[in-house]
Amino acid sequence: MKFKLVPEAPETLAFVADAQRAVPLVPGSEDDCCARLMRRLDFPSRDVARTWLTFLRAVELADETDDGSFVRQDTDPTPDHLRDAFVRRIYGASDVLALLDSEPKSVSEVFEGFEERVPVWEHHRAAESWQDVWTERVERMLAWSVLLGLAERREGGYVAAEHA
Repeated sequence: MKFKLVPEAPETLAFVADAQRAVPLVPGSEDDCCARLMRRLDFPSRDVARTWLTFLRAVELADETDDGSFVRQDTDPTPDHLRDAFVRRIYGASDVLALLDSEPKSVSEVFEGFEERVPVWEHHRAAESWQDVWTERVERMLAWSVLLGLAERREGGYVAAEHA
């Protein structure tokens, strides 16, 4: 399963561990989990908290139970774990990374190369703004890629990380 929602990248990976700790060990409803995330991490809205909850599921740090509750996983959010889960489980992450090389590319250049991978149904879902929505998603994937050491930010844009 791949996930599309990616929150803004935090300043440090330690924030991911803080977000994971905000998810309960005892299953809780989405509303309860979002309220905990908002309270503990000062998120400005429920939408931001829900995006983080979805992202934590994507990177295998939280799980949704059969009854729709959410629970924290007993997985350490190590850089290696986060890199692996990010590439495997975030829709488009591997494609975005594949577009990078040693020549800096702007967000719009990366989006241009990625655009054909946006599912057709997404074009109809947000007909007037789907390109804006997906450009922002690509930008967020790039920021997370930098945070995870999979890409580097240089003058003029993003490049593949030398060690990735």
